[in-house]
Amino acid sequence: MNPRISAWAGKRVWLIGASAGIGAALARELASLGARLALSARNADALQALNLVGTRLLPCDATDRASLAAARDDLVAAWGGIDLVVYLAGDYVPMTAADFDLGKAEQMVAVNFNGAMNLTAAVLNDLRPGGGIVLVASVAGYRGLPRALAYGPGKAALIHFAECLHLELAPHGLGVWLVNPGFVATRLTDRNDFRMPALITPEDAAQAILKGLASGRFEIHFPKRFTRIMKLLALLPYRCYFPLVRRITGS
Repeated sequence: MNPRISAWAGKRVWLIGASAGIGAALARELASLGARLALSARNADALQALNLVGTRLLPCDATDRASLAAARDDLVAAWGGIDLVVYLAGDYVPMTAADFDLGKAEQMVAVNFNGAMNLTAAVLNDLRPGGGIVLVASVAGYRGLPRALAYGPGKAALIHFAECLHLELAPHGLGVWLVNPGFVATRLTDRNDFRMPALITPEDAAQAILKGLASGRFEIHFPKRFTRIMKLLALLPYRCYFPLVRRITGS
């Protein structure tokens, strides 16, 4: 369904959201495999602290089209092209109806979904057959979940966007990969006050993404002992899904 990518030496890869978590772990893995890296995030100091020799640092804000376009222009001028773009930027605040905050909700959707569209618009004409774009969403986008009143909808929109984009680009030899992680131990999941089943490290997540890119599959989901359960739940009719999720989560 997608190009298979397993040989990374010299491959030009731009990671957006690379300053921490899965993005930072993936940057370290790709650097060790000889990829030619460009790293972006809003926090320039955090990018510098990764201390990955030979990488190009392009601080920018994916929710700001002008900032993102400037980073893209800088990169294309330096490299002459881009082989793979990975959107890892994300924001998360647990949110229920009782504490719904419209400003925070809009910010989450801006980072988790709008930023991905901004990036796609910026690089679409730069992509060439054999390469493409990776969009990191979440299993929280499969179906509605408690405490995910703004996070889940943004990730659901990103999943749908990736599906549509794949239908458009695959006939041209361009890859679109959708990454749906379960719980990964990051500064964002540290905000949760509940037990997170099958919690994995960012390093484990990075390895799963690389394995998925080598497989050629459209969706890369992990850890499968958790994501397969979420997929099964997503198949249930609402009359079964809602009471079961309430029972499982204690909501």
